[in-house]
Amino acid sequence: MEFLDLAKSRYTTKEYDSKKKIADEKIRLLKEIVRLSPSSINSQPWKFIFISDEKTKNELSVASNWNRQKISDASNLVVFCAIDDIEKFEEQIKETLPEGSINYYNQFVKPKGETEIKSWLQRQVYLSLGFFLSACVSLDIDSTPMEGIKNEEYDKILQLNGYKTLFAVAIGYRNPGDTNQPAITPKSRLPLEQIIRSI
Repeated sequence: MEFLDLAKSRYTTKEYDSKKKIADEKIRLLKEIVRLSPSSINSQPWKFIFISDEKTKNELSVASNWNRQKISDASNLVVFCAIDDIEKFEEQIKETLPEGSINYYNQFVKPKGETEIKSWLQRQVYLSLGFFLSACVSLDIDSTPMEGIKNEEYDKILQLNGYKTLFAVAIGYRNPGDTNQPAITPKSRLPLEQIIRSI
């Protein structure tokens, strides 16, 4: 399928079929694809936690406000985390990045201070979200990106150390009656001429 067709068919799933599970091979592919996500200077300041264990998934669903049912019914939950320990991050890039990339960080990011550094690190994780959602639709997997979660509770449940939860994505297969799917509720987007400018 052409990428444009995938973009037209992808949507934020509101109801999942709790009986349908994603095959292990597709989960393996998603893990490899998200690992290859782009980030500024190849900084990779992230951790992706794939959850299929029902007990853990249910614990997290309770800490997910109005997203509870989606998480309970979805096949898997993927939690996207950003590194939150600047010293740990700087050690990581010293071990993995070329000198030019480290110099970029030291000259243009580090002088801005802790708040701006952490904001920059978190933005890299958001880049991976678009990559991940596109990968899901290419594998015929439905998805729901969610910021409406209790991040600190997620951190405790997942026992994160040096990382912080940013958002989660429920993945699985839609309930045929999900009214948010484009076949029932057409996608609504601003017109091209309103948001695209060509020079």
